Amino acid sequence: MTDQRTISQERPASTTNGILMLLVGMGLIILGPVSVAQGPETALYVVGGILLAVVGLFLLCGLYALQPNEGAAIMLFGSYRGTDRTTGLRWVLPWYTRKKISLRARNVTSDKLKVNDKRGSPVEIAANVVWRVEDSAQALFDVDDYQAFVNIQIDTGLRDIASHYSYDHGEEEQEGVKQELTLRADAEDVAGRLRDELATRVKVAGVAIDEARLAHLAYAPEIAGAMLRRQQAEAILSARRLIVRGAVGMVESALKDLGEREVVHLDEDRKAAMVSNLLVVLCADREAQPVVNTGTLYG
Repeated sequence: MTDQRTISQERPASTTNGILMLLVGMGLIILGPVSVAQGPETALYVVGGILLAVVGLFLLCGLYALQPNEGAAIMLFGSYRGTDRTTGLRWVLPWYTRKKISLRARNVTSDKLKVNDKRGSPVEIAANVVWRVEDSAQALFDVDDYQAFVNIQIDTGLRDIASHYSYDHGEEEQEGVKQELTLRADAEDVAGRLRDELATRVKVAGVAIDEARLAHLAYAPEIAGAMLRRQQAEAILSARRLIVRGAVGMVESALKDLGEREVVHLDEDRKAAMVSNLLVVLCADREAQPVVNTGTLYG
């Protein structure tokens, strides 16, 4: 089946300065009664005055005003004739239909969506998107309701992006060399991909995406408590790992300095005892209590 849909494209409309047409229309409206007053008993003056007033009113019906970053699609009996983006008072033949459309940037915060991330964990996610109409013809004629279309595509794109990323790094990934991108740790990369994804989806509606960022990200309530305990455990393990690594480096440095300065000669047993004591002191949660040895190491 072939696609019979026609892709619209914005083009400039042929319009006129509205100030000039306003003066002409008001002049004709004023001139009509004056003409009737000059010859109230003459049919020619009466008919001419009425026609002048009617033409003046007719001209005034073609006036419309545009604010900055606003456009008006001009149509003739359903046929698109162009878009006028010139600000101020404008005029077009009254039988042309004018449909205004805002070209300003719009800020949308999506609803919180409950989706599954790459690992299948349920998460709550929402996005803040800044968008604007770039092609007024596509926005008005290629989709039924471009604002509703954009909102639906934001939700759809957000669900798709969330399914390609994990919420956070797993413990096995933290120990590896290469870590994949995650929703929580790589917000800039996720935002860039979300922006590109949305730009592709809403292009058919003549809409441009200026910015897209995650506005809310959290585990779903049913697993939030368990995931919080997991994060706390991972933080404790990471801190312990750092403490042990630093303690080993300090012990190694101490043994090296004692050997180079020949402060004391230690055999393997004494080195082992010293390493054990230093590690206990450096890695303990509480302050170590000193024990005074009045004898020898072996007695």
